[in-house]
Amino acid sequence: MSDEKTTADGVSKNKVINSLFWKFMEVGGTQIIRFVVQIVLARLLCPEDYGVMAILLAFITISDCFVTYGIGTALVQKKDTDDVDYSSIFYMTELTALVLYLVLFFCAPFISNFYHMEILSRILRILAVILFFDSVNAVQTAIVQKTMQFKKLFFSNMGAFLVSGIAGIILAFKGFGIWTLVVQQILNVVLVTVILWFTVSWRPKFIFSFERVKKLYGFGWKLMFSALLDVLYKQLYSLTIGRVYSKEDLGNFNKGEQFPAMIESALDGSIQSVMLPALVAKNDNKDELKNMVRKTLKTSCFIVFPCMFGLAGVSNNLVLVLLTDKWIGCVPFLILSCFFFLFYPIQITNLTVINANGRSDIYLKLEIIKKVIGLSILFATLPFGLITMAWGRILSVVLATVISMYPNKKIIDYSVIKQIKDILPSFLLGLLMFFLVYGLGMIPLPPLLSLFIQITGGVIFYVLTAIIFKMEAFISLKNVLLDKLGRKNENNTI
Repeated sequence: MSDEKTTADGVSKNKVINSLFWKFMEVGGTQIIRFVVQIVLARLLCPEDYGVMAILLAFITISDCFVTYGIGTALVQKKDTDDVDYSSIFYMTELTALVLYLVLFFCAPFISNFYHMEILSRILRILAVILFFDSVNAVQTAIVQKTMQFKKLFFSNMGAFLVSGIAGIILAFKGFGIWTLVVQQILNVVLVTVILWFTVSWRPKFIFSFERVKKLYGFGWKLMFSALLDVLYKQLYSLTIGRVYSKEDLGNFNKGEQFPAMIESALDGSIQSVMLPALVAKNDNKDELKNMVRKTLKTSCFIVFPCMFGLAGVSNNLVLVLLTDKWIGCVPFLILSCFFFLFYPIQITNLTVINANGRSDIYLKLEIIKKVIGLSILFATLPFGLITMAWGRILSVVLATVISMYPNKKIIDYSVIKQIKDILPSFLLGLLMFFLVYGLGMIPLPPLLSLFIQITGGVIFYVLTAIIFKMEAFISLKNVLLDKLGRKNENNTI
């Protein structure tokens, strides 16, 4: 008899752990590859190239909201999904991608004139083909998430990032400039699509139901609109800076955000993708749901806080060692971006609970309130320079986090005060680590040696303190790791 504890809904603890493991492997592995590739490319390319690419990707990302956002969550949230649902959404997203591509194609010259960059028009028309491949991936990814087969995402994304990264490095060495980043982006999404097509058994059938589409979009449109507000808000910084300030300023701003964004995406993206189907399965049991959410919140904050505080503390030496002094202008934005992304695991966990309970109406209301506040702060700080804008982002994310926490008092009896008590130990420990690491960086040593001392000292301090004070999140992580290693050893001995 299996010792795997399975609830009536069929979602076992071990399945969740195994899925979380593979999702961490997938997102973590791709981010490591991306990190290495971006370091090499940053040394070969200049801030102006990244500034141009930031504007282009802003338009692609905004368009992608209409293609993929919300509908994937709707497919995962719907418990009785069948081929009619999948096929109908497949054709609908492809049609949406076509319409958006035509919009971008004909608007490209106007965008180019607005930013006074002639090259934007030609590149945007080529880069926009990404939308067609993303529309295919939307359904495939939803199936993988719903069935919790995250190993398939691991292989598809790892393979795609590795090949496209190598291609990008070769092109950068050959002197292709901005086209290096364009080819890398397109090649990556094409490879993901191809690999998923052969690893996920589902294929679209010649069936379409407008009623199914209407029902799924009835749930998904709120999430799509919420995501659109979020993406518009985030990309508005790139679009505004690109218009008001120089390409170099935008390149430094975005490069400073890139490293903490990778960490946030690797950790929080893993937790959200795995926890959504798991929480959906348990949304009928408020006590179990609350316990799972508390554990997720504590664990994610315990991991994210030291990463962000530590990265902020080593930022100056990290940029000098990895990117060279031509990128030293991104250091202030790197530090402030770390403080900005500190609050993302709290927001994501709370919003995932709301989605899992089918309350996309609450989700949308929250996003509208948060974005009104965020945009007000953005335009209020715009005349005062980029540093002030970065501080304004931190203020907006603090307010947005509190707003995201509030509804779960009613949904699962998990109030803002209770959540703060749960995450406060990790926050204080991470803050102390930041001061220690930053102080070690003040010692007059070569940048590489100083960076090594900072990282080593920070890790030792954080782990030892967690052990001494027997922090719950640390014990939980240790038990999961030991359980995983124990099962692997058992399988090897059979």
